Amino acid sequence: MNTKNKTAAWDIAIVGIMIAVIEVCKITLSFLPNIELTSFLLIMFTLHFGRKVLFAVPAFIAIEVLIFGFDIFWVTAYVYIWPLLCILTYFFRKNPTTVGMSVLSGVFGLFFGFLCSFPYIFLANGSTRAGIGFAISWWIAGIPFDIVHGIANFIIMFFLFTPVSKTLTFLTRKVSKRTLTFL
Repeated sequence: MNTKNKTAAWDIAIVGIMIAVIEVCKITLSFLPNIELTSFLLIMFTLHFGRKVLFAVPAFIAIEVLIFGFDIFWVTAYVYIWPLLCILTYFFRKNPTTVGMSVLSGVFGLFFGFLCSFPYIFLANGSTRAGIGFAISWWIAGIPFDIVHGIANFIIMFFLFTPVSKTLTFLTRKVSKRTLTFL
């Protein structure tokens, strides 16, 4: 097997692992309202694996649809919200700090409901009207959950950023050297 094929296989494996970790964490914490590791993991994976995370996001969304069913509103929102987080993180990747990434994660959680309200402006189904007024009322009704989401995202990132970053750095160095002796 040539080097290019090995690299492609490693990349596919890394993307698969990212998807699995995100999904397991999301399902594990699903009983807690607006406390999740998806934002944290996407930020960490973007910092350590770069643009490869953009292959994991659509697969993550597809798995979510398979598990929870299709809904035009949340699926539409997920299609732009999660890549947006990865793109924002990518812009701040040069010198990530615990506080900086915690603020990014917290602000993202705080504005998650606002970002999710956009489909309600344009889309409607049999039971839901579309329009700016409906979108604003939907967003306002969810502000308490967004506050919890923002605070939880900040705390999770603040306490887990350094240990997870060190672990991912160690693992990526091992993978890049192809010396995975522990497997």
